This record gives sequence, structure tokens and C-alpha cells, in this order.
Amino acid sequence: MSETPAIIASIRPTPALSLAAIAALACFALTPPALAQQTPAPSAPPAKSAPAPAAAPAPAPRPPEKPLPGLDLSSMDLSADPCTDMYRYACGNFNANHPIPADQPDVDPFYVLYNVNSQELNAILTKAAVPSPTRTPDEQKIGDYFSACSDTTAIDAAGLKPIQPLLDQIAALGNGNGLINRAQLSTLIGKLQRIGVDAFFGYGEQQDFKDAAKQIAFVQQGGLGMPEKDYYLRTGDKDIKLRADYVAHVAKMLTLAGSSPAQAQKDAANIMTMETALAKTSLGVVDMRDPEKTYHLQPIATFTAITGPSFTDFEDAIHSPRVTELNNATPGFWPELTNQLNTTDIATIQAYLRYQLLTTVARNLPHAFDDENFHFYGTILRGQPEQQPRWKRCSNYVNGAIGEVVGKVYVDQFFAGDSNAKMLTMVHDIESAMGRDIDQIDWMSPATKVRAHQKLAAVANKIGYPDKWRDYSALTIAPSDAAGNQLRAEAFENDRQLNKIGKPVDHAEWQMTPPTVNAYYDSSMNDINFPAGILQPPFYDRAQDDAVNYGHIGAVIGHELTHGFDDEGRKFDAKGNLDDWWTPADLKNFTGRADCLADEYSSFTAVEEKNPADNVKINGKLTLGENTADNGGLLLAFMAYLQRAKDDHIDLAAKRDGFTGPQRFYIAFSQNWCQNTRPEAVRSQVLQDPHSPDRFRVNGVIVNQPGFAPAFGCKPNAPMAPAKSCRIW
Repeated sequence: MSETPAIIASIRPTPALSLAAIAALACFALTPPALAQQTPAPSAPPAKSAPAPAAAPAPAPRPPEKPLPGLDLSSMDLSADPCTDMYRYACGNFNANHPIPADQPDVDPFYVLYNVNSQELNAILTKAAVPSPTRTPDEQKIGDYFSACSDTTAIDAAGLKPIQPLLDQIAALGNGNGLINRAQLSTLIGKLQRIGVDAFFGYGEQQDFKDAAKQIAFVQQGGLGMPEKDYYLRTGDKDIKLRADYVAHVAKMLTLAGSSPAQAQKDAANIMTMETALAKTSLGVVDMRDPEKTYHLQPIATFTAITGPSFTDFEDAIHSPRVTELNNATPGFWPELTNQLNTTDIATIQAYLRYQLLTTVARNLPHAFDDENFHFYGTILRGQPEQQPRWKRCSNYVNGAIGEVVGKVYVDQFFAGDSNAKMLTMVHDIESAMGRDIDQIDWMSPATKVRAHQKLAAVANKIGYPDKWRDYSALTIAPSDAAGNQLRAEAFENDRQLNKIGKPVDHAEWQMTPPTVNAYYDSSMNDINFPAGILQPPFYDRAQDDAVNYGHIGAVIGHELTHGFDDEGRKFDAKGNLDDWWTPADLKNFTGRADCLADEYSSFTAVEEKNPADNVKINGKLTLGENTADNGGLLLAFMAYLQRAKDDHIDLAAKRDGFTGPQRFYIAFSQNWCQNTRPEAVRSQVLQDPHSPDRFRVNGVIVNQPGFAPAFGCKPNAPMAPAKSCRIW
């Protein structure tokens, strides 16, 4: 099932294995940021004569990784001038203290906490993996999933058997004369998409952008093996080499699956030609952020007039209800896809589907497939030398597949009982600050302010974990069937999602699992969501004062709240409907301020190369929503902190660790984004992700904060206190 068109925003980039595309602060699901792609296929439950469960896997190596403190004095460079370079002042020694492990693309506080949470999940799963007659059904599921995933000897021995039925169906495509049987192909694409294979396009469920009470089907572009369209089209030396590397990778995967090297190379080159044609007609990453460009509700007859009547075969195969209408998110994509399916030779289509299946299930195929898949998506694209250890990957695969099962145990053990109430107090403080901010801004008319207040008042707050846990009793997990478990879990989730089409919206549903180190705002739900996984040090440290916590998690709260009013979120009303509630004059004012912010970030060079043609600048339009949320969120958090200090009679000038309250606030915020990263990872992020690289999320925000210069005594026109700054909220 495909990701929902752009309606969710997170605070961090979403790793390849996360559960949903979300407007999150740092989308860091407890799924590894390494780039193994997922897939599951319907496989029969084990027979009664199945072998006994394997012994419980060895626990994670020790000594365990420890969380960062709320205020990390050791990462600071006190020789730096905060008024000149706040990032260096707050994070100047972070790299020396935190070298990048070979199995990570970078290190930052999110990744440190991800590693801590991985250890905690591993402890839960190692215990659950021990066969016992007293295990609960939930413990059996998470334990057996983990055991099977960890048993690489059995995975290697199984070879391609777990996916052989699907490979056979791909090989049987056609009617014997070299032509595609469209009904047969549609059925096979549906079967593959049901288990997570990104074949040709995306299909799924979403709330109707213009009637958020409705759940409808959507269909959109997809099927590219590289991250997004411009990887196929850019002309720099590095991009040309990346395309050659991709073709070599596809050929290697096909060769491992049994093709001759010559045939595999020919097929891989043809796949590149076909994907390039699809890329040329796909929307770019900036346009895919715009809900007005990705909402085209139409009768199914209008859609199938382009794609053909065999779409019903696809619906049946993917287990979708027959729909009478859908959101055709990318209408310009379908004529070229139809052309490619009509004109591309059947051998290329078969090779393409084989590759898509292999790369999706690679993590649970013999190690040669897993290693090759990682080599391209992890090492070449992101510069990561080594795979994460299997224990860590499997711990997070369980969370990605059945995260609300393992999440129940995680919450009981690691989410402090009073954290929910304390977080809610902070959320209410920051919501009150936004209310005051709306009242005092001078560029918005009274009529639009009324609508803004209505939307703010309607925001729902979700903290920690869902009120009701999902039921996975119908999902079969076997202790010795890693690939089957992956495929069945994907199919289960696909069916759960598509079953929502035509049903009432469940406003209690979460799009992230409880152990996720991230947070997000959902425009159609109009809610902000903070999983238990991020409510740990350093982001929320119960041992720290308000200054540090409002700077850390308070800025995260403000970030998510501001997403409801960024360039994308502002288009949705209090009920979550795509609705133009702005006067023309107010919209003009908003756009001018947004342009200021986009231009500011577009001036930042994120990657500098020997050949200037290969330099990469931040795309200010792609990152506008996240940059708006960073800037507005920090301002709101500071306003809330000042009010909290006033209400609680806290002396802002009193020093702790040598810093005043406001100074501690800004240092804590800046340390959210301390980062040691590989240039390949930065390049990959800047080219496709709506989040700016971490160091620009400090200085690029600080220069627009009116409270910063007074806190550090900056002189007028200091680099961090320029005369001209950008501000929306």
C-alpha cells in the first residue's frame, strides 16, 4: 500500500523503513534509517510438523549505549561566539565526542536515542523469543517474528523458496506471443503491491482532502527504483555515476536470482530506460508537497478510461473494495505509464517486477541479496560503510511490522507515568502562546485571525501511545519463516488500511508506533502526535529545568503545531478540509513572508564539492514547510517558557551550569540538531527530503529569533542578530 499524499509532517526525515509519510519533526521511527526496503507475501501458516522454534537469539552487545543529557556541556565549544555561530557554540565538540559508527549514516541526538530504544526493544524481544507455554499471544508474535528474522542460517538455507511462487507468476506473464495480458498483469501488480512491492504506481487509502470525514482511495505515481524523479534527470558527474551504479546494482540483483550476467545487464539497462520515461512525467518533490496539486477526485470511470478496465482485477488482487471514485493524485503520470506498459517488451517488465520483488524482500533473502541491496541504497546513496547488526535491524523490523504489539510492553517499561501529564501542560502552554501570537501579528486581518483561532482550538493532542491498541490476532507469525512473516505483516497492514475506505474516520488512530523517535502533525486529522519514543532524554529530561525542556521538546511541540499553519497546513481548516479560509490580502502577506524564508534557506550550500557543478544547495521551496515549523515552533516555545517562568516565579537571570534560563533554552534547542554526518547522506537528504540538514536548523532559525540577541547580549547586526530577518509566525 502506498503512502498517503502529502498531508502529514514530521520533525525528522522519515527513514526508508518507517510506517508512513508524515509531516514529522524528525521522522525517526524505531526502524533503522539504513535503507533496506520492505515487503511481505501471503504465505501459508506452518504445518503441524514444522520444526521446533529456534533458541532465543543472543541479546544486543554490551555495554549499552546511553542517552544524551538534556544539556550536553561536553558538546559545546565555549571558545566560539554564540552571536557569530550558534551551531558551533552549542555543538562544536559534538563530532569529536561522537564519531560516526560504520553502521550509521550519521550521529545526532535522534540517532543516539534510536540506538538506546533499539537496545530496549531488543531486551523485550529477546525475552519474548524464548519459547514458553506461558507466553501470551502477543509475546508469541513479537518473539517469533524476532527469532525468525535473527536466524540468518535458516534464511540462507531457504534461498528464494519463500518468494518462488511470485517469481513463477512473473515468469508466466503474457499469452505466449510476447504480448502482455493486461488482466494478468493487473492482478500480479495488485498481489505485489499488497505485500509492499512498489510496482509501477501507488494505491492506498486517505481522508478526502475536501471532506475529511470521508475515507477514500487514492492512486499516484510510483515505481521508481531511485529516490525521486530528478535522480534520473540531473546532469552532474555524480548523478551520471549514480545512474550507472543503479544499473549495475539492478543487474547484480537479477544475476543473483539466476539471470545470466549478459541478460541481467541488458534487462537493467532497459529498466533504467523505462523508469527514466516514468520519471520525466512524474511530479517533482516540491509539487508533491502541494495538496492542491495532488488532489483530483474523479469517478472511477474517468480514471479507467486512461488505464483500462483491468483496474478491477488490480482492486481484487490488492484486497481493495471496488471504488466508485478516487483521488487521482498525479493525473499526468498515467498516459506515460500506459504507454510504457503497451510498448515495453515483456522481458523488461518481467525483469522490472523481479527486481522490485527482490529488493523489497532482500533483508530476508540469502545474505548476498541483503548485502547487495544495502550496498546501493546504504553505501552508495548514503555513504554508510556497514549494515547495522542483525539484532538491531530485527528489533526495529518487529516494531515496523507490529509496532503496537511491542509498543504496549515498551510503554509499560520505559514511559514514565507522569510524562503524559507534564507533556500535556507544555503542549497547552505552547498552544496558548500561539493564540497570543495570532492576536499580536500585524499582517493578518481580524476575519482570518478568527479562522486561525478556530483551527488552533480544534487541534487534538496525542501523547505517548494510543488509547486503544490494534488487534493483530488474525496475523500469523511463524518462528522459522522470516520472509513469510514480513510478507504476511505487509499484507495484513495493507488490508487494514484499505478496509477503511468508505468507513468512518478513526480519530484515535496513530501513524507512528509508540517507540518511534519522532513526532508529527496530520493536516486532515488536525492533530499533533508525540510517541513515547521521543519523550526521553535529551528531548524530554525529567531531571532538567523548564528552560532545557522547553528548548528541547517544547520546540518540537511548537514545530508540530506550526505545521498546521505552514505553507501546506494553512490550506486546511479546523475540520481538516482543504479550504481557502484566507483573505486575498492575508494570503499575499503570508506568501511574501514565506518567500523570504525560502530565499534564506536556498542561499545555504549543504554540500561543497571540488567540482562546483556538483555542489548542492538547500531547496528553499522543498523545505519551506519544515523551515516554517522550525522558526515558528521555536518562537512559540520561547514565548511559552517566558510565561511559565512568570507564572512559577522563576528568576530568568539566575544561572545554572553557568547559563541563564534563556541561554539554556537556546542551547538546548540548538543541541536538538548537533550532527556528525557523511556527505553522501547530506546529499541524499537535500535532494529529496523536506527537512534541512541539521546544522542549518540551528543558525537558519536563530537569525530569525527576536529573543536570542538579548539572551546572549549580541550587538546589532551580529551574524546571529541581523538587521533583516524572516518571520511568518
